Amino acid sequence: MQDIEPFKYKRGELLVLDQLLLPLETTYINVKSIDDGFRVIRNMNVRGAPAIAVVGCLSVAIHLSETTFQSAEKLHEFVAKSLKHLVDARPTAVNIKECAERVPNVLKSWMKDMDDVEQIKNKLIEYLEESAEIDYKGNIAMGEHAAKDILSKCGKDKVALLTHCNTGSLATTKLGTALGVVKTLFQKAELRKAYCTETRPYMQGARLTAYELVHCGIPSTLICDSMVATLMAQGEVDAVVVGADRIVANGDTANKIGTLQIAICALHYGIPFYVIAPTLTVDITMSDGAQIVIEERSESEMACVAGKRIAAPGIHCWNPAFDITPARLITGGIVTELGVSNPNDLENVVKDYRNRK
Repeated sequence: MQDIEPFKYKRGELLVLDQLLLPLETTYINVKSIDDGFRVIRNMNVRGAPAIAVVGCLSVAIHLSETTFQSAEKLHEFVAKSLKHLVDARPTAVNIKECAERVPNVLKSWMKDMDDVEQIKNKLIEYLEESAEIDYKGNIAMGEHAAKDILSKCGKDKVALLTHCNTGSLATTKLGTALGVVKTLFQKAELRKAYCTETRPYMQGARLTAYELVHCGIPSTLICDSMVATLMAQGEVDAVVVGADRIVANGDTANKIGTLQIAICALHYGIPFYVIAPTLTVDITMSDGAQIVIEERSESEMACVAGKRIAAPGIHCWNPAFDITPARLITGGIVTELGVSNPNDLENVVKDYRNRK
């Protein structure tokens, strides 16, 4: 199975696949600076919490490779300020926020033992570059953990999965989170079928997930968001897998708008509902979902399709990008690279893991 390249990177060059043009056109945007990185994240040329973090880190690496610093302190100031700026591009996505907190601290620890600014800078570039490989290895682990648990819970040799938005290679570095589970089961010949929602208003399911499924040769069907309950009522869905932009301490999860109603339907029909996301997405500084800031996006994304207005002129539009799924609705579990966790246990699992690192 040949996967998609969401970006192409080599030292000094970052090309980001413009997802706004998919599936009709494949064009890469040359990211040469922090500001370029901010724009491709803010404009959703790249999206998905893991991909945002990786592209953010690599855009900093690109800028560093072309910049000379007079002191380690100036380097530290620039990196901290740049990462904070990138967080502001999509504030609900927590992975880039974690990077913005971690990387300056790592850099400061190096400054205690190293004096050469250029040496410190090059070490930091290598550290930022590692983010892509770490993400991919985590995706492989999550795919294996979730696939095993889903087959066990469903008691079947082959399963049909429903997913929402896009959580594949286009939202990560390769394979994906929730869509990575679909791909893993397909590679094992344990997938009967995949269903993807169109994911209004930005159509990430119809444009991106459908594109990935077709590209990988996976048997799949696209449905409208409003068809989920009927599909479940007909017994066509064995489990639901979705990604996350932020998971807080009690397991409440922010994900693409529409996730909550799918979780409610899954509970009604007794279908296991899984959240698949790396530990980077877990924000234990927030106690519950009520604390998550929900990004609201432009009216035009909702009122227009392919640049053409479809909504009646003069109508007010409300366009939150995410919703919050309460932990009690995540009945299958939250799957990270560490394994499958009950939402109530996730905080302790993540704390123990971070304390060991």
